[in-house]
Amino acid sequence: MKASALEFRLRFLIIVVIYLLGFIAPWNSFLHLDSIRTWQYLAAWPARSGWIGFSAATIMVLVLGILCAIAGAFLRTWGSAYLDPSTVQAGAMHGEGVVAAGPYRHLRNPLYLGTLFHTFALALLMPPSGAIFSILAITLFQLRLIFAEESFLTAKLGAPYLDYCAKVPRLFPSFTARIPASPLRPSSPSWPTAFLPEIYMWGVAVSFAALGWRYNSVLIIKGVLISLGLSLIVRAFLKPAPRRT
Repeated sequence: MKASALEFRLRFLIIVVIYLLGFIAPWNSFLHLDSIRTWQYLAAWPARSGWIGFSAATIMVLVLGILCAIAGAFLRTWGSAYLDPSTVQAGAMHGEGVVAAGPYRHLRNPLYLGTLFHTFALALLMPPSGAIFSILAITLFQLRLIFAEESFLTAKLGAPYLDYCAKVPRLFPSFTARIPASPLRPSSPSWPTAFLPEIYMWGVAVSFAALGWRYNSVLIIKGVLISLGLSLIVRAFLKPAPRRT
């Protein structure tokens, strides 16, 4: 079930394609499904049941989207801050040692968990069928990537990595650190070098927080596309930093 080396190399492109299919939902026309946004569907459901008013439900869904977008951006930035930038964007797997600092003391895959939170936020802007497809496809793909990395790191690092896996959860974070900080890693994160590669994530979070109150999903989608374009420009100019030792 683990991803191949080619899938790992093309992981960002594969994720973009999954999101694109989720937004377009080309199967809707064949299945005669409604093309309303998931945001509207989730807000209408409790309103029809008489639990709360439609306006209050809409605000609740918006707040959920904002929180998911911020959580995704923060987790990915926090995780990236304790890694070499070239490792985050690399087309091949790296394993110079067990990272036991920052979020990696609470869970093993903060970057992948951040992507899942980000997916939950984007799913609100998709048709319901596209949202379900994207969440399931991204979750499955993230797990395949995780299993591939775990297999690679187990073969390369051996017992220290297996001991780390035994103590630190894979995706559901522990509220308390499960292992002491590694003396081989810096104790403080490198936020500037972590923020720029994740500018797309933060752009989406800002789009939800700033444009969501217009209650117009098209505006948020435009913000998402602008964030993606800005991220591509930034990544084109980013130069790999020297590896930490």
